[in-house]
Amino acid sequence: MPEKLQGMGAIPGIAIGTIMKAGQALDGYLAAYQPGTVDEELEKLNEAVAEVADALENSVEQMRKAGHDEQANIMEAHMFLAQDPMLTDGMTDKIQEMGNAPAAVLSSAAESAKIFQAMDDEYLRERAADVLDVSKRIACKILGIKEPAIGDDMVVLCGYEVEPSVIAGVPDDKIAGVIMGQGSTTCHSVIIAKSRAIPTIVGIEHRTDELADGTRVILDGNKGLIIVEPDADVLKEYEAKLAQQRAAEARYAALRDLPAVTTDGVEVQLAANIGSPSDAENAAKYGNRGVGLFRSEFVFMGREDIPSEEMQFESYKKAVLACNGELCVIRTMDIGGDKPLPYLNIPHEDNPFLGYRAIRISLNRRDLFMPQLKAILRAGVYGRAAIMAPMVVSVDEILRLRAFVREAMQELEDDGKEYSTSVQLGIMVETPAAAVMTPIFAKYVDFFSIGTNDLVQYTLSVDRVNPNVGYLYNHFHPAVLQLIQRTIKSANDHSIWSGMCGEMASDPYAAVILMAMGIHELSMSAPSIPRVKEMLRSVTFEEAKEHLAKVMEMETGEQVLKYLHKALAH
Repeated sequence: MPEKLQGMGAIPGIAIGTIMKAGQALDGYLAAYQPGTVDEELEKLNEAVAEVADALENSVEQMRKAGHDEQANIMEAHMFLAQDPMLTDGMTDKIQEMGNAPAAVLSSAAESAKIFQAMDDEYLRERAADVLDVSKRIACKILGIKEPAIGDDMVVLCGYEVEPSVIAGVPDDKIAGVIMGQGSTTCHSVIIAKSRAIPTIVGIEHRTDELADGTRVILDGNKGLIIVEPDADVLKEYEAKLAQQRAAEARYAALRDLPAVTTDGVEVQLAANIGSPSDAENAAKYGNRGVGLFRSEFVFMGREDIPSEEMQFESYKKAVLACNGELCVIRTMDIGGDKPLPYLNIPHEDNPFLGYRAIRISLNRRDLFMPQLKAILRAGVYGRAAIMAPMVVSVDEILRLRAFVREAMQELEDDGKEYSTSVQLGIMVETPAAAVMTPIFAKYVDFFSIGTNDLVQYTLSVDRVNPNVGYLYNHFHPAVLQLIQRTIKSANDHSIWSGMCGEMASDPYAAVILMAMGIHELSMSAPSIPRVKEMLRSVTFEEAKEHLAKVMEMETGEQVLKYLHKALAH
C-alpha cells in the first residue's frame, strides 16, 4: 500500500507530480565561502541587494503582464523590503561585526524575524517569512547559488516553508502542487498559490523531510491528503479525478457569458472581490458582473506614507473602467486588526480585532479619509462607483460618514474637479450589532454588503485560524443564518439592494438559500464564480424557497450543511 500523509487542504484540487525540494539549506555553501575584507564584503552586499531588487522588479513586471496581480503585489513588497534600510542597515552592522557577508545577512535576518515572530498580531508574525525569504535571496546571490533547474516532469514544491519567490518563479506549465510543513493558510506563499489555483497542502510539520527529490506523489487538496509513490490502481483513480477536474474547468469556461439565473428566471448578480485594478480586468474571464469588493487597503500597503488623492484616483478609475458599466464597490480603508500600517502609528492593542480599526480610524483621521473619498467620487465619473464603509456599528457613524462625503464633494467643487453625484453609499454588515440594526440602518444607506468572515467570527466568538476552536466556525450556524436573513429582509423592506462579499458568497450551496432569502448580489474571488453560477442555474426559485424553509428550522450548522449537500447533489 502506498504511504499516505494527512495535512490540511489550503487550496483544493488534484495534482500529480514529482517532489522538488524547496528552501534548500545553505550550510555547505557557507562552509566553503571565503570572505574578503570588510569593505569587500560590504560591496558584495550592496551589489547583491541591487541585483535582487532588479530581479524582483523584472518578476513583478512579468507577473502583471501574465495577469498574476496578487503575486505581483507580494513580490513588489519583497522588492521594497530588499531595499528597506531597516533590513539592510542591520546586515551592514552584522558584516562589520562578523566579516562574512552571507553569514551576516542570514544572522541579521534571523534576528529581525524573531522580533516579528514574537508579535501577537498574526499578520505581522507572518512577515517574518518575508524577511527570511528576501534575505536568503540576497545570501544566495553573494554565494553564487543559482535557481534549481526544472526538468520535464510537473513538479510539486515541498519544504517546511516554501518561499513565496520560489512558487512565483515556477512557470504555470511546470508546477502541479505545493506541500508545506507549516500550517498557515494565510501566509504569502499560500496567497500566491491560491492566485494561480495551485493545489496546496499545509500542516504536515517536519514530515516534509520524508519526501525526497523526485518522489512521485498525488495531492488531494480537497481532503488534505498526500499519497506517496502511488501504485498503478491509485494512480489510475486519481488520473480519472484529474480528468474530471479539467472537464469541470472546461464546463465552467462555457458558462462565462451566461447569467446566474435560475431555471424559472430569478437572477443573482455575481461580482468579483479584487485587490487591484488589474484584478478587475482578469475577473472578466470568469464571467463576473462588476466588483462587489475592491479592497482599497492594498493601495495603502507597501508604502512609507499615505497615498495621495491623485494616486488613489488613478487606481480606482482603472477599476471602474474595467467594470464596463457595472457597479464597482470600493471599500474604504480596512486597516487595523490583522492589517496594520507602520506610517499610521497605531499603538499596540491587546485585542486589535475589537479595537481601533477600519471606519473608526477613517472617521478620526481626516488627512487619511478625505483624499480617499475624493478619489472615489472622481473615479465615479468614468462608470458606476460605490463607497462601502467597513465595521460600522452605529447610526452616528453613518451620519458622520455622510457628512464627510458632503464635505469631500464641496472641496472638489471648490477645486473645480469633476466628480460624480450618483456614487452610492453603503456599509458592510459584519458584526451582530450591525445585523440587528439593519432595519434602522437601511434608512440611511443605499446598500448592505454582508461580510461573513467577520460576521461568523464575531457571532460565534471563534477565531477561524485557531486550530483549537476552528471546528466551531460554520457560516451555516443558525444564529448566523438568522442575522443574514434579517439583513436581507431589512434591505428589501426599504427598497435598497443587499449583497455579500465574504467567503460564504463563494459557497455554491449557500448561494441557493441566499438567493431564496432575496439577496441581490454575491461577490467572491473570481475563480469561484463559475461554480456558484452553475449551481444557481440548476435550480428553480421555488425549490430554493423550499430548501430555505427547511434549513431555517434546523438547530445546528452541521445539519444544514449535510442537508444542502444531499438535497443539491448533482
